[in-house]
Amino acid sequence: MGSPLTAKVVFTIGPVAVTEPVVVTWGLMAILGVGGWLATRSLSLRPTAAQAIVETVVDVIENQVHETMRVAPAPYVPMIGTLFLFILTANWCSLIPGVEPPTAHIETDAALGLIVFVAIFYFGVRARGLVGYLKTFAEPTFIMVPLNIVETFTRTFSLIVRLFGNVMSGVFVVGIVLSLAGLLVPIPLMALDLLTGAVQAYIFTVLAMVFIGSALNEGRAPTKGKSS
Repeated sequence: MGSPLTAKVVFTIGPVAVTEPVVVTWGLMAILGVGGWLATRSLSLRPTAAQAIVETVVDVIENQVHETMRVAPAPYVPMIGTLFLFILTANWCSLIPGVEPPTAHIETDAALGLIVFVAIFYFGVRARGLVGYLKTFAEPTFIMVPLNIVETFTRTFSLIVRLFGNVMSGVFVVGIVLSLAGLLVPIPLMALDLLTGAVQAYIFTVLAMVFIGSALNEGRAPTKGKSS
């Protein structure tokens, strides 16, 4: 395994080098996109087993959004659900021989963190208006503006570092043990890597919900319904 701060160049498009994490990310996006289309193209009032699984996943995500953010989940489920499923599949693709998870590279995690950062601003402005959202940086007093601005960047940075560190360390440990002990011995570690990947996807998503929820109008009463 190479350095997590460098990536293997697979091919180039003119002067642009396309690296392995980018190719794997494109592949995961295609798989999730096609899978989502196939799972929802023929929905029925009498769901098949596949439709029942999809509906269960969506319902779980909706409940998590509602319980964490205390708002109607409908506007947030597409973004939160996509974020979780992508990180989960990206973490788990390390089990495919020769495939390195894109989340083990800092640039992928930085992109995910940037998505959350933009989502915080977008949903905050949509819920409170531009002026209302900017006023939150002066809470509880005006002298807190610099600290609140710094906090906005540092908590996003913490998301990036947490995901990068945990995924990268897991890949390194499994790779080292595999090279030293052969195929059968690392199987328990690979199972642990699966669990770690799922936990990291969950933590990243929950923290994203917490950060987005904090940008919404805190004075608004919690919405009991799941959709609006």
